[in-house]
Amino acid sequence: MDNVFRYQEGELFCEDVAVRDIAKQVGTPFFLYSSFAFCSRLNDYVKAFSDHPHLVCFAVKSNSNLAVLNLMANQGTGADIVSGGELFRALRSGFPAERIVYSGVGKTVPEIREAIAAGILMFNVESMQELEEISRQAMLLGKRARISFRVNPDVNPQTHPYISTGLRKNKFGMPVDMALEAYKIAKGMDGIDIIGIDCHIGSQLTDLSPFVDALERVKSLLVDLDSLGIRLDYIDIGGGLGIRYHEESAPSPGEYVRAILDHMDGLRHKIIIEPGRSIAGNAGILVTSVINIKDTGTKRFVIVDAAMNDLARPSLYEAYHAIHPVCMEGNAAQVAVDIVGPICESGDFLARDRLLPRVKKGDLLSVFSAGAYGFTMSSNYNSRPRAAEVMVRGKEFAVVRARETYDDLIKGEKIPDWTCKGS
Repeated sequence: MDNVFRYQEGELFCEDVAVRDIAKQVGTPFFLYSSFAFCSRLNDYVKAFSDHPHLVCFAVKSNSNLAVLNLMANQGTGADIVSGGELFRALRSGFPAERIVYSGVGKTVPEIREAIAAGILMFNVESMQELEEISRQAMLLGKRARISFRVNPDVNPQTHPYISTGLRKNKFGMPVDMALEAYKIAKGMDGIDIIGIDCHIGSQLTDLSPFVDALERVKSLLVDLDSLGIRLDYIDIGGGLGIRYHEESAPSPGEYVRAILDHMDGLRHKIIIEPGRSIAGNAGILVTSVINIKDTGTKRFVIVDAAMNDLARPSLYEAYHAIHPVCMEGNAAQVAVDIVGPICESGDFLARDRLLPRVKKGDLLSVFSAGAYGFTMSSNYNSRPRAAEVMVRGKEFAVVRARETYDDLIKGEKIPDWTCKGS
């Protein structure tokens, strides 16, 4: 766990605030973020680049709360977005448009128009059809759109198949052997300015070699582009650096950046990186209350008020999240339990066969490494209102997203005023 989440005399604190005190005022479940942890991890990236031109673009999909995004924007970062909604959030939270990079495999016409009108730094283009649409919309708006091509280097990132993006069989990017022709065509298109090349191979990577392999293939393509007179300003190497959830040995941001710079071979292109999980993941936890203990004779279940709709990663990826009581009682004996939620699915679990000190109804549990892909992947399944989000700064905390109400669940719904007359 990050040292901003620490035990003092058996009680869990986030920075200088007792988690139990927040729970008393806010209720459970809630996501809890440390502003210091966000900024500290971001600064690790910035310091590692030293004087090499760079732009760190926070991956909005990892945590899109406005308070989190505003915190990142105020540190001088850019934003990596993948939808019109994320563009809206990025602009609303204070990111200048010229520090926004638009990734994603399925940009719609309205989304493309919104991004061009806003004046974003560049689109990471995924296909020729997408390029044609961007060109068309730029001309209709009387503007020029800056683009890079997202190339797929066919590098195995050695991660979960659902978050692998750099293999030829994945839906993302353009094969390297097709990219050269794409750049040639784009060079002659109206409304288009070519400024970069992009490559993203996956998420939760704990080995640096796939990043280096991908960069080497990008550099080879740069040589071919130079021979055609196509000289780029930016190399966008994406995100994907992993974190420690359990027993992983994840490289630090500094080690990651140094590995990239060591293989730049004197190139002075401005480097764009798009970290999300490695900044946000261990900057947040999910706090939940024990509802009941259920013992079937063969299995002991700790039923909590957080569920798969709040934190999807265990059910979706069989992902591990460390779980500990908010209040520890000495060297309490541990028992093997399944920690499950109230949702009507056997797949609704936060942990299986996990050793946990004996807990009772009303106790608080903390689910660690929940700052990334926690709330952003949550849903209203089983008509459950989504959890609150809270941010701590030193001795202060603020609710940065209110807990949803039942009225929020049906907002926008309508029963049509039809008269049923039978068949």
